[in-house]
Amino acid sequence: MKTKTAQLIREYGPFPGVDKVAGVTFDGKQVWLASGDHLRALDPDSGEIVRSIDVMAHAGTAFDGTHLFQIAEDRIQKVDPKTGEVLASIPAPGNGGDSGMAWAEGTLWVGEYRNRKIHQVDPETGAVLRSIDSNRFVTGVTWVDGELWHATWEDDVSELRHVDPRSGEVLESLDMPTGAHVSGLESDGKDGFFCGGGNSAVVRAVKRPR
Repeated sequence: MKTKTAQLIREYGPFPGVDKVAGVTFDGKQVWLASGDHLRALDPDSGEIVRSIDVMAHAGTAFDGTHLFQIAEDRIQKVDPKTGEVLASIPAPGNGGDSGMAWAEGTLWVGEYRNRKIHQVDPETGAVLRSIDSNRFVTGVTWVDGELWHATWEDDVSELRHVDPRSGEVLESLDMPTGAHVSGLESDGKDGFFCGGGNSAVVRAVKRPR
């Protein structure tokens, strides 16, 4: 396993009225961040919050190209980003212990924090298709270029891990700086990751290794 120190590119926030940042996702233009009682859209160029949707947003966030998916307590809600309307709801696999979430291959990939697992979930029914074990608490989850990455946050330490989606084996790891905790993780589809900063109420951009 290759271990490196994460290279921070930029820090966004803290933002007015935002006490914490949980899940994050990227729709190609805006970074959506879960902040408890609202989903907020961040312009990554200006660093400003440009939109807010009144929907429960307690943990992981994902985007399928059209809709947002948002963990709210023990449910995953499908949200229309244009109107903010909740279109559907399915049970979350961790029954309220869920963390990060990503969209890939037509399915949702959901972290279960303290049980140290990532579940592949049917977005229509909530059925768990398969599960991957980790040896650290799982927070954010993302896919990029066929690679599965997840964040950890345990014993006051966070890292970003590239793992084998079949075995869960850690292929490479990026150690976050001291105090830079990661609550949510999303690729920008290119050379970087967006990392939710938990109670620090910031979003950090981290360089993706090549």
